[in-house]
Amino acid sequence: MTTLGVYRPGCSLLHRMPTGIKLFALVVAILAVSIFVREPWQLAAPTIVVVALYAIARIPPMTAIRQLRPALWMLLFIGAFQLIVAGWQRAAVVCGVLIISIAFAAIMGLTTRISEMLDAITRFLTPLRRFGVNPERIALLLAMTIRCIPLMFEVITQVSEARKARGLGFSLRSFAVPVIVGTLMTADAMGEALAARGADD
Repeated sequence: MTTLGVYRPGCSLLHRMPTGIKLFALVVAILAVSIFVREPWQLAAPTIVVVALYAIARIPPMTAIRQLRPALWMLLFIGAFQLIVAGWQRAAVVCGVLIISIAFAAIMGLTTRISEMLDAITRFLTPLRRFGVNPERIALLLAMTIRCIPLMFEVITQVSEARKARGLGFSLRSFAVPVIVGTLMTADAMGEALAARGADD
């Protein structure tokens, strides 16, 4: 199983690109897709961009496809809801935008170390220190958020695969409980790690 957006060593152009530029491009790309894509056919251009980026980063096709696997249940739920309340076109647009946004975020994680993201965010926020902002703390919070998203998806995937291996049918309660427990255990482990490093002040 490939965890969503976990760094994959390499020497491609995207791996060598400055982290600050990649973060800025990620924000712009996701905002642009979210704002300007209103029809299914408009998904074509950003899809081509995503495919090109994964090719430039030399990410194997199966690894690229697996980036969406942890979000599959979420996409199915949102797609079904949009299909019922707004029709197939709106469902296609919403799911398409989500898939493209996840793909953009994943390529960022696949080609950038968390430590590099921390350094870039800290440098960007340093001018705000004069206003009482702690750049290191904010950078740590953002890095933890970035890391927690794939961890949560991994917990969901592990629970789904365990249920499938046992031949269990779908039950919201029996699915949600182990997901919540797994998420809390992960959060507890991260809290202990931060406390051990003196980040609990």
